[in-house]
Parts: sequence; structure tokens; C-alpha cells
Amino acid sequence: MNPAVPEPSPPRQGPAGNGNTHVTPPIPPALSDAPVMLAARKNGSMSQPNTQAQVQHAQPSVGSIAAHRPHTIAAAVSDLEPDIDADLDAYEESPADGAPALPQGRFLDRERSWLAFNERVLELAEDPNTPLLERANFLAIFASNLDEFFMVRVAGLKRRIATGVATRSASGLQPREVLEMIWARSRELMARHAACYHEDVAPALAEEGIHLVRWSELQEKEQARLFTLFRHQIFPVLTPLAVDPAHPFPYISGLSLNLAVVVRNPVTGHKHFARVKVPPLLSRFLESSPGRYVPIEDVIAAHLEELFPGMEVLEHHAFRLTRNEDLEVEEDDAENLLQALEKELMRRRFGPPVRLEVEESIDREVLDLLVRELKISEAEVYPLPGPLDLTGLFRIASLDRPELKYRKFVAGTHRDLAEVESASAPDIFAALRERDVLLHHPYDSFSTSVQAFLEQAAGDPDVLAIKQTLYRTSGDSPIVDALIEAAESGKQVLVLVEIKARFDEHANIKWARKLEESGCHVVYGLVGLKTHCKLSLVVRQEGDTLRRYSHVGTGNYHPKTARLYEDLGLLTADPQVGADLSDLFNRLSGYSRRETYRRLLVAPKSLRDGLVARITKEIQHHRAGRPAHVRIKVNSMVDEAVIDACYRAAQAGVPVDVWVRGICALRPGVAGLSENIRVRSILGRFLEHSRVFGFGNGGEPEVWIGSADMMHRNLDRRIEALVRVTDPAHRAALNRLLETGMSDGTASWHLGPDGDWTRHATDADGQPLRNVQEMLIDARRRRRGTATP
Repeated sequence: MNPAVPEPSPPRQGPAGNGNTHVTPPIPPALSDAPVMLAARKNGSMSQPNTQAQVQHAQPSVGSIAAHRPHTIAAAVSDLEPDIDADLDAYEESPADGAPALPQGRFLDRERSWLAFNERVLELAEDPNTPLLERANFLAIFASNLDEFFMVRVAGLKRRIATGVATRSASGLQPREVLEMIWARSRELMARHAACYHEDVAPALAEEGIHLVRWSELQEKEQARLFTLFRHQIFPVLTPLAVDPAHPFPYISGLSLNLAVVVRNPVTGHKHFARVKVPPLLSRFLESSPGRYVPIEDVIAAHLEELFPGMEVLEHHAFRLTRNEDLEVEEDDAENLLQALEKELMRRRFGPPVRLEVEESIDREVLDLLVRELKISEAEVYPLPGPLDLTGLFRIASLDRPELKYRKFVAGTHRDLAEVESASAPDIFAALRERDVLLHHPYDSFSTSVQAFLEQAAGDPDVLAIKQTLYRTSGDSPIVDALIEAAESGKQVLVLVEIKARFDEHANIKWARKLEESGCHVVYGLVGLKTHCKLSLVVRQEGDTLRRYSHVGTGNYHPKTARLYEDLGLLTADPQVGADLSDLFNRLSGYSRRETYRRLLVAPKSLRDGLVARITKEIQHHRAGRPAHVRIKVNSMVDEAVIDACYRAAQAGVPVDVWVRGICALRPGVAGLSENIRVRSILGRFLEHSRVFGFGNGGEPEVWIGSADMMHRNLDRRIEALVRVTDPAHRAALNRLLETGMSDGTASWHLGPDGDWTRHATDADGQPLRNVQEMLIDARRRRRGTATP
């Protein structure tokens, strides 16, 4: 992204506020989540709806893209969720000598912020200006995001409450208050999500010849065709499970779609309950005729007599259970980490339930049975109009209807790697000996830059060694193939595989073993720390010397998601970066205890302190009349120490801009505390995934890029790395990017001091504000002479 510098933004004004007199600086009472939540509980607004009418008529506030990992479709959209790992470390501010303590209630609740993030995803689905199949895709993303939120965050919160280890959150809320807020807010959003599908997206799809219908709407010939399909492809894999004294209630796996069936024995007249699981490997929507699709559970339900011959099928109801699917693995014995993780993955399926989705037409007696047997509370039951599990819309969104999707964009080779694109591959090493290359994906091609860098290294006889981190990658990864080729040709290949990357554990175990079998040295990092940094190091013999070539990025080495994720990367032959990466890889694979580096900041030892020191230094520059600013672009902004440093910089008059995709616990615009802080969020066709940190530094701008978000888990329990960008043109380009993202002329969501996000998509005259992603696409097209009207 190299946008033109936007016009200066107007001065920022914060709310006047009338905070408590005993707090300095004051936080207006309305800005504290805890009092608001307590008041809500007292007046009953936090109680759960007990009727369908209450569920259907819940009125969520207008709010707020992001995206997540679908459970059943291609890896091309595998990591579009916000970071939702636990962030449980206690924090107490330690102000500098003479500095007043910052006020209580200055942190927004992270769970509420996550739900607001997913609301922004929903707003894209609701927006009629979003291409129609993309709207369907965002509906699926919302559903998939919420699945993971319940599996991880809600499950973790319930577990901590049950074990008595839960404590008041940084926002001031008690754990039970947070849980009740989640139940109420998620209920509102799920009802709104269903309404968007039924009242808006599905009818609009029908107008375009894509009909999502139920069984009763099918024509007779369509039903006959699906009956044939049922007999030959569905019936053989179905297993009805009865419930009676001889058959205990069956285990219901997490995220499985099921039918609760009530049958009657015509001889005895006795009723019986049975469960039929919808096969997860079959297509969610079946094509009954060209352009007409019916949910698979409807097809199964229409033929239940085939499963229960001789019995009368009285009723059936769809339901879906969400379970705790987080992992807990002891790492004291690092040698057995693979085996321990594999065992835990088997246990994952049996986690306790955290949410039950049911069709709102479900019989009360059947619902009572499910609640009782699943041991779930009424507050965790979500009645919804069918069909359940709208992650199935990923299948619909993948239909070949380009006129209903975003304009196709194919990234080109970065101009510093190939001034004129041709059929021959660029010589990456020659280009890097001339200059550093700052990559911006997906606008710059991943395959002709990072992938080509590793493939060229694998095939170059002068390359002696390759060292690589892999956090997530695809099953058919050319990166893995290049590393295997390098090892088989005799090169020294070290691969740091993070097998604990959530929900990619099975794939990472598989590729770790494949790499080992090819002769790669595979290590799994340090005990107790995930390796999340994005690093690649190539050592090459050039005459009498060894030269090191490096790549430090913000995103995973995943060729498919590199077409969907916005990420940055630095390719360089700089000796300092090469030496830093050598030292860091030695730490990861051996017993090095190095904690300081030349051009890197590395977590968990130096990254948080390094950023806080730079934020604090901006105060000195500002007071001395030198240029000072703090600009941060991250996926999540939760770490209290970094947030407090921003607050103190803002109090001193330093402008602080935060561009965040997902969670943000920082309150902007509070008088006396953060009126000099702005927070924006940009979500769209690409997942904003890069992390950038910019500082005015007294007129000598300093910019860093890397893998770390501002969360405890990133700064305390992961190996993360930021690299300092030294090329003046690259620093200027990154600063222009940050300025453009924060400009009032750019479409974005703005965070208010109360934690609410407001979408700004049009100007005062109703004209669309500029879309930064489309602007960058157009810039690349113009550069290649392929601009379209």
C-alpha cells in the first residue's frame, strides 16, 4: 500500500465529560462498563429471553469486517478470525515517579469488543452496496467467527468460573457479568444475523436465480431426484441412535448438525426419541435443480421413514451443539509434545457444551430433553429460524457468479523484483543485493516474491542453509515442497514448526513429519512459548564470503491466504538483519539466551518494553517542540501496559492513532485522558492483518513491522519479532498507509469512548468515502496498465 498522503485531518475533540471528582483525570461514569452492566442487571435488561417473541424482537444497537476460518471449505479462507486466545495475566500500573495514577475503568471489556468486531462483519453482510455473494460470505464468516468465540472464549470463561479461578477483568466486570453480557449480546446478534439472511440476502439471491429453498418448496420432480440421491449417497452413511433404557443418550459432537426425532411404535403406542447426525462431509446445500439449493437436513428429514421402518415419525427438529474445543497440553516433556497434542486433539471432541442452537419451532418436551441430557442451562439455548448453521453459505458464496462478487484482482510481481514482468523468474538475490524490498500482500504477489525467494534458494547450488518458521501453511504448500527439495539436495534446512497453531494442529503435525522424513531439522520451539514470528533466513556462498538473505513478515507463509490477507514483509540482504535472524534461530533451536538484537524487537523479553519506551520517548520530543506522534496498526489492542503508555502520551499532547481490525480495549476521546487518541477499524474484501508501529521520533521517523499484536499472549507467551524499517522511501510509504487509514476521508468504523463503533461510509453529501483496499488495487492496476473503469 503506497497511497498518496491524505489531507490533514481536523483537530480531534473529546467529549467534555463530568467525571467523578476523586479520580484524576476523570472518567465519566457512563464510560465504565461495570456500573452500566450492574444497572442493567438490576433493571432486568440482562436477563435472557424466555419466549420466541422476545428473541425475535431483540433490538441490538447499530454497530459495526473481519473474517474467520470456515470449518468445511478450502484453506484459502483459513484464518480470518480475530485473535481470541486467553489474555489472563494480571496487570497493575506502575506510574513513573511523580506521575498521577490513571483512572479506573479506562479499559473496555475485551469480550464486548470482540462481539462488536463480529457485528462489523455482520454490517458488511447487511450492506446492500456489498456484492451479493460477498454478503452471503460475510454471513458465513459471522457464523464461523461466533462458533470459535464460543468454543474458546466462552468455554474458557465458564471453565474459570467453575474452578473458582476467574477474577474481575481489566474492564472492572466480574466473570459472571461478562458471561451474562455475552449471552445477551450474542443472542441479539444471532437474531439479527438470521433476519439478514431470511429478509434480505436470501430474497436478493433468489432475484439473481440462486434459490435457497426448503423441502416443502420443491417441485415433485426435484423431490424425486433428491430421493434417489438420498438412497444412494446419504442413507448409507446415516446412523440413527435410539434413546431408551438400553440405549443411553448419545454423545453429540461439537458443531455437528443433528435431527431430534420423535417416533411412535404403532403396536404399543409408546413414543421414542432418536438422534440422527447430519454427515459433516457431505455438501451442506444440495442442488435440487439448476440454481435451486436445499439444506441437506431437509432431505434427511423428508425420508426419516427409511431410517425407522415400521415406526410412525411424529416430529423432527434440527439442533446444533457447540462445545469447548480449546486445548490444554502440558509441555514439560518437549520430546513428547507431538504425542501429547495428538491425544489432546482426540479429547477435544468431548469438551463440555457451551451453546445449544435449536429451531425456534422445536417442541418444548424435546427441548427439555436436550437441555437435561446435555446438561446445559436455559441461558445457553438459542432458538433460531431454520436453517441452522449458516456457515454452509460458504458453499453458496463459492458459486461461479463473478458479477455478484468483488472485481477479480490478480497481484503482479513487485516492481523492485521485476521492472518488466516476463515469463522468466526474477533473480531475487540479485535484486536484494541492490536494495531492500518492502512487500505488501495481496497487492504484491506472494508467489513471485516470498515463495520465489524460497524456491530459488532451494534450487541454488550456492545456498548452504535455509532456516524457516512455519505457523500455518496449506496442505499443498509450495513452501513445504521447496524446503523438502532443499533438504534432499543436501542443504542444511531448519524448520521451526508451531504445531500448536489453533485448529491447524492436525495439519501441522502431518507436515512436521513429512519435513522430518525428507531430512529437514524440525524443531518445535521453546517450552511454554508459541513461535508466532514470521521469519526466513537463507545463507549463500558468494565467492569467499557468506551472505545472508532474510524475510521478516507480518503474515503466515501460506500461499492461499496471501491472496486474501493484507500483510507486509521485508526482503533484505542487510547484514544486521541476517545476524539477528541467525541469533534468533539459534535461540529457537538451541540454548542461546540472547535477548537484545540489532534491528529486531523480540518477545517475550524486549518487544513490549521496546514499544513502551518508544511511546514514552514521544512525550519528550513533543515537550521539546520536535515532531512527535504514535501510529499503530494491529489486529488486537488489549495489552494494558501499551495502552497506558498511549494514554500518557496522549495526556502530554502527543497525537496517537490506532488502526485495529478486531478487539480494542483502549477508550479514545475521554476528556483529560485520551482526547488525543483516535481508533479506527477497516474491514473489507481483504483481511487487514499487518502490524505496523510508527513514531515521529523528533523528525527522524521510526517504523517497525512484524508479527506481534498488542495482547498478553503475544507479548508474554509467544516468540514474536518486529523489524525496524530503515529505507526512507519505505518508511514514508508506511506512514502514508497509516495516515490514509486514519483519515476522515477513508471509509472506516470509528470507536467511541463508550465502546460503540460507528460506521463512516459516506461524507456529508452522501457520497461514498474512499475504500483504501480498492484504492490500492486500482493503483496496482494503473501501474501495470490494466486499469478498468
